[in-house]
Amino acid sequence: MRNCCRALLTGYWLAGSLVVSGQKAFTVVPLGVKGGLDESNLSAYMAAAAGSADYICLDAGTLYTGIRKAVAAGVFSSSISQVLKDSIKAYFISHGHLDHVAGLVLNSPEDSTKPIYAMPYCLDVLKEKYFTWESWANFADEGEKPVLKKYHYMPLTEGAEISVPGTPLQVKAFSLSHGAPYQSTAFLVRHEEDYLLYLGDTGADTVEHSDKLHRLWETVGPLIRGKKLKGIFIEVSFPDEQPEKQLFGHLTPRLLMEEMSNLEKIAGEHSLQRFPIIITHRKPSGRQEAAIRGELEKHNPLGLRLIFPEQAKRLEL
Repeated sequence: MRNCCRALLTGYWLAGSLVVSGQKAFTVVPLGVKGGLDESNLSAYMAAAAGSADYICLDAGTLYTGIRKAVAAGVFSSSISQVLKDSIKAYFISHGHLDHVAGLVLNSPEDSTKPIYAMPYCLDVLKEKYFTWESWANFADEGEKPVLKKYHYMPLTEGAEISVPGTPLQVKAFSLSHGAPYQSTAFLVRHEEDYLLYLGDTGADTVEHSDKLHRLWETVGPLIRGKKLKGIFIEVSFPDEQPEKQLFGHLTPRLLMEEMSNLEKIAGEHSLQRFPIIITHRKPSGRQEAAIRGELEKHNPLGLRLIFPEQAKRLEL
């Protein structure tokens, strides 16, 4: 009964998928959903246009385990190797922290040739810290020699839309504050007239003394008003009891709701009622995850459709 009620609040289940809206525009397969501790379930989301088998991967903290579980659950009919090599056409990495890139680095020997898209500040971390011969091997096409040229670094320019080869998708990048002076990235994914927004780790503007989220809301507010944005993937890493000085560039339920209120002011009154907000990067230490979920569900004045993604369970948006 509890699961049925939850489905009514957040969408409905169909053949192992959570269908969030009647007319689906995107398929998202979470390969990892947590923000630490469990190295087999870290931030990574495969996203494709509905009906397409050509995915991009938004962050890559966990790859192999997530793909293996998705194959076992019948989400993919091909092998683990085929999903990794053939279905993922490109990586979009929000920032260089290990819980967002570990799967990419560790699976690189078995992967196929493909591009890595990221803002320059993120590519520099991959180039200088991970794909070097002292820490691993340089599977990319720049940096410490010899270069193995499996991955091609593709620097993104903020606000400039690019087309992703091998897919029908277009993507824009926007910088985020992740505990000054560090930065993260949001990716606005488009297929024809439909959009999906994925945010890497981010702090609230009030805590970060920034306007980066406000500028992002100014971009997506009109898309919400026009019913073109199908969902927002955004992190909530800690419960409200976490002191602001120990947030390290992350959100709490209270801060998320403050940011959603700011977004509604731009998108229009009642525009976020039943709007899908997918809660990512929950840190599973102790009972933190349960506290985060409870606080979000208890205080949801805008009537958001809160979705808590699970590893290897497909979302249809």
